Amino acid sequence: MQIKGKNVLVTGANRGLGRTFAQTLLKLGAAKVYAGARDPSTVDLPGAIPVRLDVTDPATIAEAARAHPDVDIVINNAGISEPKVSLLDDGARPALDVQLATNLFGVLSVSQAFAPSLRKRHGAVVNVLSALSWISLPTSLVYSITKAAAWALTNGLRTELHADGVQVLGVHVGYIDTDMVKNVTAPKTSPQVVVDAVLKALEAGEEEVLVDDTARQVKAGFNAPRPAYLGEKLS
Repeated sequence: MQIKGKNVLVTGANRGLGRTFAQTLLKLGAAKVYAGARDPSTVDLPGAIPVRLDVTDPATIAEAARAHPDVDIVINNAGISEPKVSLLDDGARPALDVQLATNLFGVLSVSQAFAPSLRKRHGAVVNVLSALSWISLPTSLVYSITKAAAWALTNGLRTELHADGVQVLGVHVGYIDTDMVKNVTAPKTSPQVVVDAVLKALEAGEEEVLVDDTARQVKAGFNAPRPAYLGEKLS
């Protein structure tokens, strides 16, 4: 998959990592960059094509797919993380429902809607996951559940789309320096570093990219005496 000359849809493209994706895609020569956002007026990137797309709203997803049937690459970037919630509290189920709507079902719905275009054009799907797909920390238990489910979804999409020549790339990374984790004091990776690594992996035909040391260490931890997914503090 080459970026130059391709038509790319990025969800959550009005800020943070999504905006960096859109900006970099334009620099690399993408023919069209569809910048999906709940409010398209918030897309302020010259050259990007604003698209009304709320990943929790099937109607806007369907309309985006009808209006733009020429998409070669879908980057499922939109995601949310709510404040810390104990899994044993009454608020756990509502918090899980809210985050699953974006982090899991949003990815599924967008992928379904654009699958005909991707199959026809032998395109690609990029799902922005997380190192937290594989580890449960006390501050992100609900988020980790949603990202673990999205990882399984990514693997399933890869299985279903492989025969049609559609590349499915899963992205795992630790904290990214965006507003989502502005109150986190742990080391963070810049959005540009993440985007560069993802697009390089996409053009190399890869199925998974571990962007930073956190993602690599967590995945390697599955073979450790005390597996990483148990929440052991990373050294």
